[in-house]
Amino acid sequence: MRSKSQMKLFALNSNVPLAQEISEKLEVPLGESSVVRFSDGEIQIRIEESVRGTDVYLIQTTSQPVNENLMELLIMIDAMKRASARTINVVIPYYGYARQDRKARAREPITAKLIADLLEKSGVSRVITLDMHAPQIEGFFNIPVDQLQGIPILADYYKEKNLDDVVVVAPATSGLSRTRKMANYLDAPIAFIDNRKAHPDSDEVMNVVGSIEGKNAIIVDDMIDTGKTITLAAKALVENGVRDIYACGTHAVLSDPAVTEIDSSPIKELVVTNSILLPENKKIEKITSLSVAPLFADALLRVQHEDSVSVLFD
Repeated sequence: MRSKSQMKLFALNSNVPLAQEISEKLEVPLGESSVVRFSDGEIQIRIEESVRGTDVYLIQTTSQPVNENLMELLIMIDAMKRASARTINVVIPYYGYARQDRKARAREPITAKLIADLLEKSGVSRVITLDMHAPQIEGFFNIPVDQLQGIPILADYYKEKNLDDVVVVAPATSGLSRTRKMANYLDAPIAFIDNRKAHPDSDEVMNVVGSIEGKNAIIVDDMIDTGKTITLAAKALVENGVRDIYACGTHAVLSDPAVTEIDSSPIKELVVTNSILLPENKKIEKITSLSVAPLFADALLRVQHEDSVSVLFD
């Protein structure tokens, strides 16, 4: 069995506060490394301590700027491989490019598979991630992938709020599986928004399927990007007589103008996790961030001790 003393954590630039939290939970200090750039923007990685024969865990979320963060990670993996690390485990709380998981039209790339190939070819031993947008991306890898789940963390938060007469709502039919998981945790019924257009140039018609009148609605999504999906869903719920509207999502992508849209929407509170670093200008009263550091710390320790990670899914 591999011991914790053989374990080394390294943080790259995308979400240092989360990496520090994981480090504190594990009581394993972050390794010494630096990321510098040449005058033309090229990235250079310097590992400032020996990693020979150790199990390294690289913590990097591939959020905006996606390409910069991805290149940092790939270069660090190469540096670790050349420095004779025994295993290279990448911790990617938010897996970028996950929305491009299939060919929706002719002549389109499957970029999620390309990223999997790049990681694997660069020398990764294992990937530990959270709520991929398309769960089947696990199958793009020929190495172990541990995909942790954010729904239990979000559900526990709502249990503590002790809301009464709750209905869990999928903002689109594609999110029904995720919504059922949340509903099972909360022992609540589900509803969903059926979006459709009569023809491409017509306005979107939003039908609410399920009993929601007079209830507290919780809209569930995996990522909150522009905020359009959940804000449109919230408006449809208001028109159908809900009491209060809450929303949650694992990944706070929050591309502009998401924060403005959410702040002016009927949503009472948006709950997200810190899988993506939330900058100061996007911290508003309506947004609550929950930490995934304990979940990742537990998963990393189980991987290091060669224990089961699947118990974290129960």
